[in-house]
Amino acid sequence: MTEHLTPEAAQALAEATAKAMWARDRAAQALGMTIVRVQPGAALLTMQVREDMVNGHHICHGGMIFSLADTAFAYACNSYNKNTVASACHIDFLAPAREGELLEADAIEQSASGRTGVYDVTVRTSSGRTVALFRGKSYRISGEVISGLEQANSSH
Repeated sequence: MTEHLTPEAAQALAEATAKAMWARDRAAQALGMTIVRVQPGAALLTMQVREDMVNGHHICHGGMIFSLADTAFAYACNSYNKNTVASACHIDFLAPAREGELLEADAIEQSASGRTGVYDVTVRTSSGRTVALFRGKSYRISGEVISGLEQANSSH
């Protein structure tokens, strides 16, 4: 989706887009997520499992793991500065995450064509144990994450 950009410019756009999204992303901030890396079509985020994130079985609530995976998906599919939302997603929980563990969500674009995309997110503990596999389908809507950036770039 960034065919007309150099790899360096595409990376700079992905980083600028993530920065703009993060400034407005109150949910990710409230859950203590951190953006480790963002690239065109990819993102890596982390989240520490806190005491207030565990369920009645004293393991991380599935909704918290889903939120981390969904957020990594969002940063990956919006990395081209095109407003993109989820049209569907699915998660398979493979192992529990425990209080105090650092979770990593690694999102990678599998396909992007027209307005749609498919992204896979692997959620692991920092020790490498896979906790969940998430697949998100994206749909590009009108507008840009950073308004006016595309017009400014095309005028140069």
